[in-house]
Amino acid sequence: MATTAFDVDAARARFSALARPLAFFDGPGGTQCPDEVIDAIAAYLRESNANVGAPYDTSRRTDELVALAHERAADFLGCSSAEVAFGPSMTALNFLLTRALARTLRPGDEIVVTALDHDANVAPWLEIAHDRDITVRVARLTDDLELDYADLESQLSERTRVVGFPVAANSVGTAPDIRRVVELAHEAGALAWADAVHYAPHGPIDVAAWDVDVLICSPYKFFGPHMGLAYGRAELLRSWRPYKVRAAPDEPVGHRFELGTLQHELLAGFVACVDYLDSISWDAIQAHERALGERFLAGLPDHLELYGLTGMDRRVPTFCFNVPGRSPEEVATFLAQHDLAVWHGNYYALETMRHLGLDGTVRVGIVHYNTEEEVDRLLATLAELT
Repeated sequence: MATTAFDVDAARARFSALARPLAFFDGPGGTQCPDEVIDAIAAYLRESNANVGAPYDTSRRTDELVALAHERAADFLGCSSAEVAFGPSMTALNFLLTRALARTLRPGDEIVVTALDHDANVAPWLEIAHDRDITVRVARLTDDLELDYADLESQLSERTRVVGFPVAANSVGTAPDIRRVVELAHEAGALAWADAVHYAPHGPIDVAAWDVDVLICSPYKFFGPHMGLAYGRAELLRSWRPYKVRAAPDEPVGHRFELGTLQHELLAGFVACVDYLDSISWDAIQAHERALGERFLAGLPDHLELYGLTGMDRRVPTFCFNVPGRSPEEVATFLAQHDLAVWHGNYYALETMRHLGLDGTVRVGIVHYNTEEEVDRLLATLAELT
């Protein structure tokens, strides 16, 4: 594919799942997989299925796959392969990592999260606060649903140990200034703990350039299989005592946080997923998504109530809105009847919904395999809801 222009039809041809009338605007809840991901999973189970560490062929091939998956994860995240850990989900990995950190916390320590966060980067800290004498603070939002950096800075102190934040909000699409958040965290002597689950399908991740200490994401949100992926700075991971069985390896250090046998077939799908993304220019993806987002915002019926930024700067193409007089579930059901897949509810963004004073909204998520025709069809159907 070209690196300067995005051929959406060529991309869609690689997804058998898209060969149907249903238009998928549900990417924030999970994206479709290209056929090469599905084929890689099936091929592993047919040809290489084994546990690791044995001298026979399928086990050796599995050893090679595990090593390759860590290398490709490192490429994707911008770190070393030793700093990568796979798990069953982002949530599971985050509970595991936060529990290891909790062993280093002292009474009076504080954690700061944001009102943009998914609860998977809030609840683990709240559970630690339940078990230990620490405080969890929540940085507020502006009227445009951007992070209030002044409020964040005001909540930091010598007691702050972690600043948790999303690289992009899964509810309203806001993309905070990563480096600004990281600088504020580090100036306070705290760790920068990033949730990149929602950002990952929309742009490149570079943990080294961002200078984050921990980053977690979910391959099934960026066209891969259902699993979790984490990065931790090597010296930080080595400073924690992990929860693991005694016989499990201590090196590479990221492996300390991989409990039990990994999902080898999903690792094969993950490698194919990263290869797929590498075959497409991020610049082209972002330009295509921005154009679709602008098209959606320009055509949004006036009677709909949009929450958050009204332009495409400082955001990804995820949109949160309600239709006056209709419940979010009613809207989502009506759209589903017209072959348009969207979500309704709170999306586990509990602090965002609390800020809005709402129980839930309708959410539209655009990714690179969406088309202008699909956006136009969505807008036309929304216009029918009065």
